[in-house]
Amino acid sequence: MTPQGEFARIAAEDGRAALVSVVAGGRSGAKLLIQPDGGTSGGLGDAELDREATAAAEELMWAERSELREVEGVSLFVDVTAPAPRLVVFGAVDYAAALCRLARAAGWRAFVCDPRSQFATRERFPDAEEVIAAWPDEAFARIGAIDRATYIAVLTHDPKLDDAALGLALRSDAPYVGAMGSRRAQAQRRERLQAAGLEEQLIDSVAAPIGLDLGALTPEETALSIMAEVVAVRHGRDGGRLSNAAGRIHEVGA
Repeated sequence: MTPQGEFARIAAEDGRAALVSVVAGGRSGAKLLIQPDGGTSGGLGDAELDREATAAAEELMWAERSELREVEGVSLFVDVTAPAPRLVVFGAVDYAAALCRLARAAGWRAFVCDPRSQFATRERFPDAEEVIAAWPDEAFARIGAIDRATYIAVLTHDPKLDDAALGLALRSDAPYVGAMGSRRAQAQRRERLQAAGLEEQLIDSVAAPIGLDLGALTPEETALSIMAEVVAVRHGRDGGRLSNAAGRIHEVGA
């Protein structure tokens, strides 16, 4: 199969890949397909150009945008296909139901995980992609590889669940791990994670208390606060008010 044909197949199956095409200045029409595991097919006619194209593709396929790039006088178009990002929610609580509704409306795929089968039911979370009644290690195994397009929110208030989920999440490739709880609860959690041998750098990376400061009170407002922070992290933003922002409001792609 040609690189373009393979790219079309991956896109049809809602997968992730980047197809780099020479549009000017080189072997016009040459194509190189790059997949997340580093696999490639095709070529642009020059080994160094292939390396540069691969680096650009690996960056953009996780940024989830297509873009025109100039490499040593050669114009390359990097075409990206990617599935909707995932939000993994630990804790089958009311906040999780509201968060699933909002995530789905925003085009995300939400997964709810909780070993308490009486709470982790499809009826309670109709907007979730999947509801998994299992402990964090089994839940992660069922969800699949936690990659750079998987964001994790820990909403339980049970140390056994919190700590187990965080221990796995913080050692994964997830770009965002947030946890609910008061500042006192966060301090106690930090002590437990330290005692369990988790590195300080990883503990410091937890977004806790989870969400942006919106003054949220209801489950729906809290879900909005969490989803806003997740989206901001995904796009490399701080989540402040646009009226106070400098520079472009929206990124402009190719």
